[in-house]
Amino acid sequence: MSRTFPISLLLIANVASAQSMSKPYKTVVAERVSEAPAERVWQAMVLDYGEISNFSPSIYASEYQAGSLFGEVGAERVCHFNANGTRWSHERIAELDSDAMVMKNTIVDAAKFPLNTDNSYAIYSVDDNGDGTSTARYTFHYRTQPGIMTGLVKGTFQRQLDDTLIGLEHYVQTGEVVNATTGNWRDIRRQYR
Repeated sequence: MSRTFPISLLLIANVASAQSMSKPYKTVVAERVSEAPAERVWQAMVLDYGEISNFSPSIYASEYQAGSLFGEVGAERVCHFNANGTRWSHERIAELDSDAMVMKNTIVDAAKFPLNTDNSYAIYSVDDNGDGTSTARYTFHYRTQPGIMTGLVKGTFQRQLDDTLIGLEHYVQTGEVVNATTGNWRDIRRQYR
């Protein structure tokens, strides 16, 4: 009987491992048409990479890391999601095509987020609509740890990305900073919804 107990544990561990490797990502897509030219949106969204706290209502502060000074492959930033800096994400630009206006952003590490950082990344893109407007898009592919959280956090991620695109549009059009410390988010959200 003592022999079957360790074997059972090994079988459970192998099944759990195989399941976690075969489960698909969840994907959240946020998209917003803006009355701003694509180049201005791309500049704020990607090329000013460490300055995401200028337009994200869920971020308290953001800054470049590891010697990065602007958005390019290898640039890193830390985004703080609470006032005391204990909930954060450390991110890196993995791929960038400024001509096509597409960037892959990876999650390097995170504190107080249920993300599986080895399996979570976002694609940022901007389309020029040819009429002076542009379409900004976030496509976030993620898995959580524990895996059971993957479906539970989808709505939260969707809201954060949708809100960030509203903040981006407002920031690009007006220059007014929108983040978790400015106190202007409710009024701004009403203007754009």
